[in-house]
Amino acid sequence: MKLTRRARLGDLERSIMDRLWALDGSDPGAALTVREIHDSISKEREIAYTTVMTVLDRLAKKGLVTRERDGRAWRYQPVSTSEELTAHLLRDSLDHLESTDRRAAMMHFLDSASDEEIDDLKAALAALERR
Repeated sequence: MKLTRRARLGDLERSIMDRLWALDGSDPGAALTVREIHDSISKEREIAYTTVMTVLDRLAKKGLVTRERDGRAWRYQPVSTSEELTAHLLRDSLDHLESTDRRAAMMHFLDSASDEEIDDLKAALAALERR
């Protein structure tokens, strides 16, 4: 995944991406228009159509979504899954640390992890070892 800028998401960006991530992954052509996303978000909070349009444009510039012309509208779809983006952000964060700092950062993370998160990590490591 190549991102043009750091891909950390603000609240509105996350809300928009959640709607795009909810698309049927088995349909590679599944995409949403600004209007469809705006209508969905408007049920939860008051937001201008142009704000949604601007945020989608920024997400496209960050490399998180692609867009394709559909008549007068643009249809947007995510470049990656939520899980892939999270993995990218974790990797990006760790890549900026020296090896000793990286271990310390991981220990701080694990110290605050729940038992369920530790179990998930153990299961992921076991799956990786089986490959």
